[in-house]
Amino acid sequence: MTKGVRTLFVILLAAAAVQLHAADELPPEDAVRRALESHPAVLAALAGVQQREAASRALAAGTYELNMRLSADRRREEALGQNLPEYALDLERPFRLGRKAELDAELGRQGVAEAKLAVGDAMHEASRELLRGWFDWLRAAAQGRDWTAQAQLLEQQLGSVDRRVRRGDAPRQERILAESAFEQASSQALLAEARAAAAAVQLTSGFPGVPIPAAPPVVALKPLEGDALGWRERIVKHNHELALARAEAQRLQTAAARADANRTPDPTLGARLSSERDGAEKTLGFSVGFPLPGEARGATAQAASAETRAALQREALVLRRLEAQTAALYQLASRSYEAAERAERADDGLQRNAELAGRAYALGELGLADVIAARRIAIEARLAASLAKLDAAEARYRLMLDAHELWAIDNE
Repeated sequence: MTKGVRTLFVILLAAAAVQLHAADELPPEDAVRRALESHPAVLAALAGVQQREAASRALAAGTYELNMRLSADRRREEALGQNLPEYALDLERPFRLGRKAELDAELGRQGVAEAKLAVGDAMHEASRELLRGWFDWLRAAAQGRDWTAQAQLLEQQLGSVDRRVRRGDAPRQERILAESAFEQASSQALLAEARAAAAAVQLTSGFPGVPIPAAPPVVALKPLEGDALGWRERIVKHNHELALARAEAQRLQTAAARADANRTPDPTLGARLSSERDGAEKTLGFSVGFPLPGEARGATAQAASAETRAALQREALVLRRLEAQTAALYQLASRSYEAAERAERADDGLQRNAELAGRAYALGELGLADVIAARRIAIEARLAASLAKLDAAEARYRLMLDAHELWAIDNE
């Protein structure tokens, strides 16, 4: 490797070290908070809370209302030759018996609690989407960075070959080979930059306000702390989908109790005030009425009970799926770290091999085709190491996100 190429590597490594300390691996948390709070799914879930709060007030108040009926008549008395005005005023209102009002109020409270859990679930799903979009951009940007560095090295190699061709130390064919390798690397760098720009647009379109740095931050390779059981317990404890399934099952249990209570019909109490014969006769009376229950009330209660059993099974299914996903994600994170370590060791060795090939070419001990092949293998190793490191980091951050250990807003 020439002195200029070594200097370039030193500059790149120094820049990476500074970037590692100066830039976070993830976007700023305040920007993440603003982006998540303004996400359409989160806003829709917040509107759902308002809807459930209004519905809760309606359940607490009940659907029974005071019913007023006013009637007016004229009585014809032929013997007197008079028309006598008469009127009647009826007031009626059904009343909930037993624990029905209490169960309705509890249904309202459970509905509000379920809606608030839905806000957390929407926030968490949006967080996952943001994290996935961020790492999509990081992968494309890292490939652009690696291909750009490769193109710079090959450009320097092309300059060295030019000088040797002018001195007559190398055939012109080597310049064609060096130029083709440089153009290929430049093309790959441009394509990676285009993919990075597209990923950045995709991310900022979905999450306006999330800043995209000019250069991708260098992601540190960190081991996964804790065992599979610990991660499972923390993720199950904080999982919104599971909490929603449990809340739905509890609400449906209350709804089943309410349907069972509705087997007993509610009475309707009424009062009647009437005036007859132009006020000559006045009456005040009271009434009570009961619907005669039929088969529909029992069938409704049975249907509500069956729906509760189905909800309990859905909860069990969510728990089973969550445990399987958590175990798989833990394996992915831990194995990805091991794979990234191996990829880094392979990258170090193949970079040294490419450097030695460059020195051998400078001494006339190796042909340019062998040098270009060594550099091609080295860039493939560099790209594989970069992607493996990002895969391991994303899997680790995904575990942290699901355990509510990544962003403070996730805990809220």
